[in-house]
Amino acid sequence: MNSRNPAASPAPSHHGTAVLEPAEGVSPLGVPLDRHREWYHYHHLFRDLLGAELRSSDPELVQELHARAAAWCEANGLPELAIDHAQAAGDADRVARLVESLAFPAYASGRAQTARRWFQWFEDQGLVDRYPLIALQGAFLQVLAGQPQDIERWAAAAERGLAATTLGRSGPTEPWMALLQALLCRDGVGQMRADAQTAAAGLAPGSPWWATALLLQGVADVLAGETGRADPLLAHAAEVAIHVGALPTAAAALAQRALVAIDRHDWTLAETLAERALRITRAGQLNDYEMSPLIHTVAARAALHRGDIPRAQDHLARAVRLRPRLTAAMPLRAVQTLLELARAYLGLSDVAGARLLLREARDILRRQPRLGHLPTQADQLQSQLDTLRETPASAPRLTTAELRLLPLLSTHLTFREMSERLYVSPHTVKSQALSVYRKLGVSSRSQAIQRLQQTGLLAI
Repeated sequence: MNSRNPAASPAPSHHGTAVLEPAEGVSPLGVPLDRHREWYHYHHLFRDLLGAELRSSDPELVQELHARAAAWCEANGLPELAIDHAQAAGDADRVARLVESLAFPAYASGRAQTARRWFQWFEDQGLVDRYPLIALQGAFLQVLAGQPQDIERWAAAAERGLAATTLGRSGPTEPWMALLQALLCRDGVGQMRADAQTAAAGLAPGSPWWATALLLQGVADVLAGETGRADPLLAHAAEVAIHVGALPTAAAALAQRALVAIDRHDWTLAETLAERALRITRAGQLNDYEMSPLIHTVAARAALHRGDIPRAQDHLARAVRLRPRLTAAMPLRAVQTLLELARAYLGLSDVAGARLLLREARDILRRQPRLGHLPTQADQLQSQLDTLRETPASAPRLTTAELRLLPLLSTHLTFREMSERLYVSPHTVKSQALSVYRKLGVSSRSQAIQRLQQTGLLAI
């Protein structure tokens, strides 16, 4: 616990750190940290002791001290600590103001769970409707997390809030809503492009959200088959995103550019772009983010074209482990990635695996058919597969939910931990796993993994 001379009031505390306002003539009980003897280090148990004593002797003072701590932290460049104390003080306006500015940087720096925890506080307190911009940003992150039920709840809250109030300090909210609608792509690629353009026109140029709007414009052009217009826009989006530190946006833009290069049969450029995206992903600790499956899949396709089978298999294994994130919550990203995965499996002569991936993509397309050229690409891939024979290790027919479970079976996760990743109950996960075992003709998890590798449903 680091603190100044301990006097009247303990202020901020976080992970064993506290700040105490100084008082004249008070001798600190800790180790001095500076020559002026203004900052001291205390054991966290001493902090806990002081906190317990305060809550017992004057509980009404606790909230006031948290409010003072929040103000102090914000004024002294500790905004995340300020959020913690403002939450404890019940100061929702301060929390909202801070989260609005910090959520995207936290997400972009590989700390998506931190951002989601901030948004969850508003839902736990029943405050989402009061702050439409918070609701919109929360819905945006829920889309990236791949949870359709959460998206609908947050988006509905944003719409209710927008109908009831205006965001004086945050400016017009239409660009934010347009950005969310572009990401969801519910009304076709043409509307997605229009929504992304509206967002780009209304958001602050050079901001992380503006870079995301540019990315979505480029993706809309890719899905519409207009790659000549898409590529320079995606290059600009990547450049802006790198400049402002929006690493997930930059990596996603580079992956889309790699797809454009593959479409033009420029495999050298495709591999270069995929490698750049991978470097950004590693540097930003974004390996579990929503764009990672596509990046690894594109890298696998480039490696296959070069004849590097082991490298391709390694990238496919990484992509398959992240396949549970490919849901109808973000249909364009899911279908696009599944089709590229199917092509990669076909490149390994795994017809059965390619067919299963294509079937999963078609399941999403049946619910969201207006995704530009993706339905046509699915039809073309289906025609190609219809002319080929399956490998001897033919795969069983699994449901979409069972397919989503497969990458997790090969991990150390328990059924309960899998259920937390998939947002279903442990009983559901166990039932799906037993169904998979039955269809594979095995009786254990290890046997199932071996059989899945043989059928191509798990990359070795």
